[in-house]
Amino acid sequence: MEAAAHPANPSPQKTHSHRLRDFFAELGPGLITGAADDDPSGISTYSVAGASFGYSQLWTAIFSFPLMAAVQLMCARLGMVTGRGLASVIRHRYPRWVLWGACTLLTIANTVNIAADLGGMAAAMEMMTGVRAFIWQPLFAALIVVLMIWSSYRHIARVFKWLTLVLFAYIAAAFLANPPWPQVLRATVMPHLEWNANYLATFIAILGTTISPYLFFWQAAQEVEEERAIGRRTLRERRGATDEELHTARTDVLSGMAFAGIVMYFIILTTGATLYASGQRDIETARQAAEALRPLAGDAAYLLFTLGLVGTGMLGVPVLAGSAAYAIAEAMHWRGSLNDRPRAAAKFYAVLTIAVITGLSLDYFGFNAVRMLFWAAVVNGVLAPPLVVLVVLLTSDKKVMGKRVNPPILKFLGWLTAVLMAGAAIALLWLSL
Repeated sequence: MEAAAHPANPSPQKTHSHRLRDFFAELGPGLITGAADDDPSGISTYSVAGASFGYSQLWTAIFSFPLMAAVQLMCARLGMVTGRGLASVIRHRYPRWVLWGACTLLTIANTVNIAADLGGMAAAMEMMTGVRAFIWQPLFAALIVVLMIWSSYRHIARVFKWLTLVLFAYIAAAFLANPPWPQVLRATVMPHLEWNANYLATFIAILGTTISPYLFFWQAAQEVEEERAIGRRTLRERRGATDEELHTARTDVLSGMAFAGIVMYFIILTTGATLYASGQRDIETARQAAEALRPLAGDAAYLLFTLGLVGTGMLGVPVLAGSAAYAIAEAMHWRGSLNDRPRAAAKFYAVLTIAVITGLSLDYFGFNAVRMLFWAAVVNGVLAPPLVVLVVLLTSDKKVMGKRVNPPILKFLGWLTAVLMAGAAIALLWLSL
């Protein structure tokens, strides 16, 4: 009788491909949140940082990573463990003034950010086509609203997130610009601080565009949507999370935040090596910001920059409007989801549409598009600390999280984030006065 044949051991190459496939299969809301983090406001903020201060703010990419990852991971855990979005948890745990205070902060920050992103997208298109920006702004706003109402955010993101890959052109451009690498390395690992309003405003803008209020609400809401998508329709079915689910969420969030941080680092590096080095210290137009990609793309730099700005805008504006709609719907206890049909979630989509229209209206006050993108990030940085405090308190509360309260490292990083952002905002106000 022949011995039973043993199955052949999988080859290392096959095992590696399976691990890689499993890794990408686990990526979801965290990766989308990370991609949306590098919206037009982020691109502009990092470009201003590199053009204004060269390499001296490269260290903020490493410094901000654990802070933004910790806050987003807390939001993900909150959504997974409670089965509710952030606004819904606040409504059940705190008085109404806390709930509506949080929603007001979110709405203000999101409205300014939507206006800035639409303005930045339109300015990039005007640079490319010669057609005035005030024509492109309502076209982009209408396109986004129509797509979100009649399609789904997942479909939009699946298409437009590929456009964000052109942001990796900044990596190639950084190497082609041939920066002084010893100086770059030193600026990366050795923090440099300047006690003046411009430097501090840029620092707050960097924190504000990486640790933004809308991302908190979005992350928690999308974790809930993920659970609904696998059939957990009721709150009882969604409540609680296994060790494996929390591990998957950690992988997802850390990957998304790492993606956002890498793009941030190389935009600052590229603009420092090109714009700052050539004396273009004050970016006022999209054309100036696009010049950073000229070492890579030559005359096509404007096309590459436009694709990146429009792609990230088409990803970012729906997240901004969607997070506002989720927050208001949860606060009012309305039915609402980006996966619902318009007829079933009319109030949810009405809030989304109003958010985009309100943001669009701000674009007609004559603000400089690049500067508006930058100051939108500053607004986020100033308004974020109270919301970070709420997130830390909720995720450290046993009545909310049960045995899944924050581990000490997350709690420490959360409080550190709130203190640093609040301190920087107070210092900027004091210097400005």
